[in-house]
Amino acid sequence: MTLQAKIQSLVQLGAAFSRILNETASTDSLTSAEKNVQQWLSRAVHHNGWYTEEMLRFCLQGWSENFTVEKLEHWLTKYAITENQSPKRIGLILAGNVPLVGFHDILCVWLSGNHALIKRSSSDQQLTTAVVQLLESITPDFANAYTFVEEKLTDFDAVIATGSDNSARYFEYYFRNKPNIIRKNRNGIAVLSGEETAEDLAGLATDIFTYFGLGCRNVSKIYLPQKYDMAHFYQGIYHRSDVLQLEKYCNNYDYNKAVFMMSNRQIYDNGFLILVEDESFSSPIAAVFYEFYTDLSELQSQLNAKADQIQCLVSNLPLSGAIPFGTTQKPELWDYADGIDTIEFLLKID
Repeated sequence: MTLQAKIQSLVQLGAAFSRILNETASTDSLTSAEKNVQQWLSRAVHHNGWYTEEMLRFCLQGWSENFTVEKLEHWLTKYAITENQSPKRIGLILAGNVPLVGFHDILCVWLSGNHALIKRSSSDQQLTTAVVQLLESITPDFANAYTFVEEKLTDFDAVIATGSDNSARYFEYYFRNKPNIIRKNRNGIAVLSGEETAEDLAGLATDIFTYFGLGCRNVSKIYLPQKYDMAHFYQGIYHRSDVLQLEKYCNNYDYNKAVFMMSNRQIYDNGFLILVEDESFSSPIAAVFYEFYTDLSELQSQLNAKADQIQCLVSNLPLSGAIPFGTTQKPELWDYADGIDTIEFLLKID
């Protein structure tokens, strides 16, 4: 199957997502595979309490917007991808912290002409399965490009594993003799100037609360100028108090607030998000860490030294790699996790 044919298949997948998300359209116009995905939009929360229908719709909308000819060709034309006569077997150990978090890896393996051995996370198993089957219904040849693995991974040529810092130590040892990409904990951070508009802060709220802060691209740490007015920040994000509608979020908010208070930590609190001064990047759910800075160039040096802990950075300030507020959960297809080019890695496997 040619690369151009695969691109057209993904364009059709994007169109299928749009039909699934169209609440005014009749379900009679959907294929059985599309109906299966649509059903999981409302049912997934019963298998994973964080997977609300709103978040799943946000996820599919993002994929739909990425699956255009222009974006796909912009992403893929720089690679020397040919029809692979000797496909490699690539083990994929997927995370499940946010919806379809491993789908990009699955696509990279297929687009590079290899075979994916997919070990799904129990947290995201049903949705990943439904979307993979939807792509297969559009492109029957895709059935030959993947295998779902229930037991231990065996007979593989390379592996891409995503997990925590703790699981990464195990992965690095177990897969040490194979080409691999091992992903660890990373976080999104924000650097504020104090001059942010209401629109900027609304975007920052999206960066913090989408997927309830569970993703590696969620902002979990903010840097503030000295004497920053916390009331300005809280006013800008107050419209996201709707996160309290999810019981799991409320439970985490109550628990983490109690832990901070029992530890005599000074906190700011607006009833649904806790701000805590801390040098770490990875804050618990319903909390964001903050630090003050005085010199921007000095802060840039600090961030450079900790680059392996940062997934993305949002700011209006002239900082290396900064992206606009509100975009952390809308990565482009070429925004590779941890900055490692997955397709380039796959094409170089001997």
